[in-house]
Amino acid sequence: MKATLKSLRETKANPAVSIFVKTHREHPANDQDPIALKNQLKVVEERLNSEYDKRTATTILDNIYAKTKELNHNYNLDTLAIFASTDDVKVIRMPIDTQERVVISDRFATRDLVRDMASAVHYYAVVLTREHARLIEASNDRVIREFDKDDDAQNNMENIPFPVENNGPYTTGDGGSDRSSNNESSYLKEFFNQVDKSVQELWGENKMPLVIVGDAKNIGYYKEVCDRPDNIIATVTNATNLEDGSAQHIIDSVQEAVEGYRSSLHQEALGEIDKARGASMLQTDLQEVYRSAYQGVGETLYVRRGYIQPAKIDEQAQTLSLADDPAADGVTDDAIGEIIEHVIHNGGKAVFMPQDIMGADQPIALVTRY
Repeated sequence: MKATLKSLRETKANPAVSIFVKTHREHPANDQDPIALKNQLKVVEERLNSEYDKRTATTILDNIYAKTKELNHNYNLDTLAIFASTDDVKVIRMPIDTQERVVISDRFATRDLVRDMASAVHYYAVVLTREHARLIEASNDRVIREFDKDDDAQNNMENIPFPVENNGPYTTGDGGSDRSSNNESSYLKEFFNQVDKSVQELWGENKMPLVIVGDAKNIGYYKEVCDRPDNIIATVTNATNLEDGSAQHIIDSVQEAVEGYRSSLHQEALGEIDKARGASMLQTDLQEVYRSAYQGVGETLYVRRGYIQPAKIDEQAQTLSLADDPAADGVTDDAIGEIIEHVIHNGGKAVFMPQDIMGADQPIALVTRY
């Protein structure tokens, strides 16, 4: 997703059409989604036909309809985002809430998406039992997908696609006369090693942290054979219905652990801020932060959650001037979102901090590379 958003942000087009539609995960609520999409596409059609020449409007509309006419709304998440130009159309399902709207400009409207994605903990939940292993992708408390045999991401995998079945001895049946605790642990470790190979192959595409879910013994075996144990941010031993429970049930079960991880990031952030301040590599003045972010000097941006600041931005002069009216001419309603985009686009990262840690006196801080 980060790569996709970066590609979209780098794209200049005339016009660049961004469409955001609220969608639903469950039936019958998702019966409304085709109608909501149709309504937004009608807005796009009216605006393109009134603001652009017929050839441009027709090309973009044909591209959009070709990509959306057979869209299966049973796989919707919380937002359907469509980014279209005369050259290409991208349709993305996203696990975030957004305002329904159509934006037509010379750049795609990615700012709010980048802010929301940067503030989320995005992870894989690896669900382990003696007989099965499941893999669920989630963002905060929302399921993005559970991997299954028909998932495109698992096409042509070198390792076993999820869900992974344990076809060896020592599952639910007898292991024969050779059944012993040593042999049982060896077979289970071999099974979890196979599971981890599959996890690592998929991890290589996205590099997300792991939450391991299972009983204490199985988690212990998995950690012994895991190729990248440092990727494990939490383990959860009290989840129920590991084999038959819904993906959302599993993700609900790990939220305390995810919040614990988030809190650890906040404490770590305070240490990094103090360290950078001591090394004269910390900026807190908004103008300096903007210039460094634009120039690609920013390593890590720390932002108080909910902090928005209208401002006039001059990219050529690399200046930012605070404004009171976000609707005034030439004013960017969320200059902080612009800064976040610059930092992430240039290879840095953004960390969102709770208001009780970063108060109104210091709502933003940038650790620089040098």
